Amino acid sequence: MIRRNNSFSDDQRVLVNHYQESEVLDNTYGNEETHPHHQQSSNLPSLPSLPSIDDTESVNSVSPTDINKFQTNGPLDRFNFNFIGFYLLGIVTMVPWNFFITAEDYWLFKFRNTTFNDSTPCGLTPMQKSFTSDLTVTASTAGTIFLILNAVYGHYVSLCFKMVGNLTIILILFIVTTAFVEINTDSWQEGFFAFTMATVVVLNICSAVMSGGLFGIAGLFPSDYMTAVVSGQALGGIFTALAFILVLTFDAPPKATAFIFFSIGIATLVLSIFTYIVMTRTHFFNYNVWEKSKPLVSPGSSNSLDGIDVAPSLHNVFRKIYVYVISIIITFATTLSVYPAVTVLVKSENAGTGHPWNDVYFMPVVNYLIFNSGDYFGRVICGLIERPKNNPHLVLMLTILRIALVPLLMTANVETHYYLPLFIKSDVTFILLMAVLGLSNGYLANITLIMVPKSVMQHEKEMASSIMAACLSLGLMIGAYTSLMLVQLV
Repeated sequence: MIRRNNSFSDDQRVLVNHYQESEVLDNTYGNEETHPHHQQSSNLPSLPSLPSIDDTESVNSVSPTDINKFQTNGPLDRFNFNFIGFYLLGIVTMVPWNFFITAEDYWLFKFRNTTFNDSTPCGLTPMQKSFTSDLTVTASTAGTIFLILNAVYGHYVSLCFKMVGNLTIILILFIVTTAFVEINTDSWQEGFFAFTMATVVVLNICSAVMSGGLFGIAGLFPSDYMTAVVSGQALGGIFTALAFILVLTFDAPPKATAFIFFSIGIATLVLSIFTYIVMTRTHFFNYNVWEKSKPLVSPGSSNSLDGIDVAPSLHNVFRKIYVYVISIIITFATTLSVYPAVTVLVKSENAGTGHPWNDVYFMPVVNYLIFNSGDYFGRVICGLIERPKNNPHLVLMLTILRIALVPLLMTANVETHYYLPLFIKSDVTFILLMAVLGLSNGYLANITLIMVPKSVMQHEKEMASSIMAACLSLGLMIGAYTSLMLVQLV
């Protein structure tokens, strides 16, 4: 097997050599109809205008952008079923876990001091104090490690196990967690604490592998399907925020709240498993995931083609996308460094007046609903305009400029400032900053995830998207650990 010395040059030769084989796929699936989400492909250059492999000068003139434009028309995504399916799968990567951590009152109830009567005032127990931080550190560490492992070794694991297998395990864990709502754990709180943390580890390992697989296969589809995944994630945040606000409105008890949250998570998981199984039986799904890559594989080998190694190389893929990798890490590290650890401490300028908006709804609406809504619309807007296109350094510059939001939010109206001055006191200014934080997070996250598959060859797209998923989680973990320090500096 010959290793690539010039990956792009070899990519060009592989592409040009197998365009005639690509035509067979078009005849099989029919190129009369195309999915409405990728109509642009109908205006692409015809195959006869492609350069010959013997024409070295012509081959070298093909740019990476042109390579990704030479795509064949595939079957129709009828009723946009696969697009909706990716939206749902994006939601399911967030909703179960969001509900798991949003049921804060339930966990405080489970780990309360049972030696005191309810009428006796007492402080938080050690388990109550440490539960949220332990949950965050455990989840982010386990998730990031396995997302990185998935990016490196994920191509050895079947797609069915990545998706259906891990979703099924998550479903079982949620059923068990829901059953514990009605089980009295007061006599073995420490054991239940350890069991919950173990559940969180397994839950995030499965979620990481599933998310890595989802981003990997979404990268094989037209760019708006990646937008569907990331927009679904943000929509899951909005859904969770609305549920949290409704719980506050009706003042539901902790056990009832947890049961409702976990049941919604179970229903979402069941629906997503069923939807994915149906998706895998559609011609559109199989064409994009399996058939489009066939011309890149020679009949006699699964790893080489005409003496050129076409197995995805981690080094070659990373070299093509490293600027986007840096951008997505900075984007999510910036966001998580202040949200929600610092922003949740901000109070309304009129707090304590007895008005429900100032004392009850300000935090969940501004901190959760407005941020997640901005995040969602940022991803949707990016999916519509896709700018800046093929300019990773401009994206990186925008992510660096966005860091300026961190000191501004740290000087907002926190109840007590120890080291930093109070600079942002107005509720309106804080709301605008939260909207900008969410909007920029969604836009920059989506533009990096959209452009990465367009920067690599077809057989490298799954690995490239999996790398981005791993780096997204790495940014979250860096931001979470950074927030522990920034909270102390406020």
